Amino acid sequence: MDRDFIGFPDDSTGEALWGKKLSGDDLTKSREIEFTVVFPTENEALSFGESLLLNRQKVLLCDSKESDDYPFEIVVFVELTPTHQSITEYQELLEQYASPLNGLNDGWGCIV
Repeated sequence: MDRDFIGFPDDSTGEALWGKKLSGDDLTKSREIEFTVVFPTENEALSFGESLLLNRQKVLLCDSKESDDYPFEIVVFVELTPTHQSITEYQELLEQYASPLNGLNDGWGCIV
């Protein structure tokens, strides 16, 4: 199968989606996608999480074991059809709200 670089660009999101397609995932079906944003302090993470909760988003506060500099993470659960555009646009939205609180996007994932 030849890769469509418009639907599956040469970046980490495009690579992940292409891998899912090759494994037989029906990417036209909506599902819950988890987006992770990490923060240096718990207060910053809580402020970010609160803004998401006020917008009726499903969130989870976790301790991150991956980084001493960013030990707190907020996981946001969103129902989306997994396209490069939808994932990228949601990550950009999260970044707009997280950046003033020193937050960094730390990836996304979903289970079929």
